[in-house]
Amino acid sequence: MQLVRQKGKLRAYRVRAALVSLVVAALGSGCAAEGPPEAPRSARPAAEKEARRGPQAQKPDARKAREAAGGGSAHREKAAISQKARAAAAKKWGLERTPLAAPPPPAVKPRITTRKGFEVKGGEGLPPVFTTVPTKEKIVFLTIDDGAEKDPELLRMMSDLRIPYSAFLSDYVINDDYGYFEKMRDGGVALHNHTLNHPYLPGLSYAEQKREICGQQDKLEKRYGSRPRLMRPPYGNYNKDTLRVAKKCGIEAVPLWASEAFPDHMEWREWDRDLHPGDIILTHFRGEEDWAGSMPDMIRRVMRTITEKGYAVARLEDYV
Repeated sequence: MQLVRQKGKLRAYRVRAALVSLVVAALGSGCAAEGPPEAPRSARPAAEKEARRGPQAQKPDARKAREAAGGGSAHREKAAISQKARAAAAKKWGLERTPLAAPPPPAVKPRITTRKGFEVKGGEGLPPVFTTVPTKEKIVFLTIDDGAEKDPELLRMMSDLRIPYSAFLSDYVINDDYGYFEKMRDGGVALHNHTLNHPYLPGLSYAEQKREICGQQDKLEKRYGSRPRLMRPPYGNYNKDTLRVAKKCGIEAVPLWASEAFPDHMEWREWDRDLHPGDIILTHFRGEEDWAGSMPDMIRRVMRTITEKGYAVARLEDYV
């Protein structure tokens, strides 16, 4: 009887052992499929733990540096693609050299002040009058006044070449074709105030200047959807009333110019007859009836000068 009991115990032991073996084998198979077990959390390298925490939990300085590097890389890649397109366009439009690419705009716009000698008595707090934007970059700004000539070739040329510019418009010469400047606006060009009728503003009363400046603000806002921040007085002439009216009508700054472009020559305000970082260049919407050339001829001339001197054209509104 004792022998029977011992044999029964032995069979039960063997069954339990077989079951344990099957469980161990199954667990081993599962671990092999998932890979080796992780090390304890305390044993992981600091960098691995930092990465697992996600970008929001990483050190701010490291995150900012990485984001800045990525942004700079994206800008360089975009600029390289843009320059290839610009090079092809330069050949198409008869430019000997490809226009240079402007650097990225500043994160904070420079402080604009009135140029010395351009002040008006008691003009503190009024929109600044200036000819050059304060910057150390080799950039200039191209501005085109009035709107008399509406050459479709200009729109195509500037779009192909990817050259930024700003338009200062007078209603009396644009009102026969508002649509032309709508296309310009849709292409990214900012449209600014050059008065309704292009008068000599210092010869007008405060009320008359208000009609000219505020009236054009209203027209441009109604036609193009935004109220200009910049105004250029006709002929570059102004007085204290001009600036008072401009401020009242929402004008923040009054850019004049350091040089002027024509199809066959450049004219200079400065004694050295040269470009300087941040200079504003003036030209006009004119054609062969008024000039010795077309608007594309004028662009070829001014871009030849700008590029040969090592400058790029930047967008004025990114700096003012």
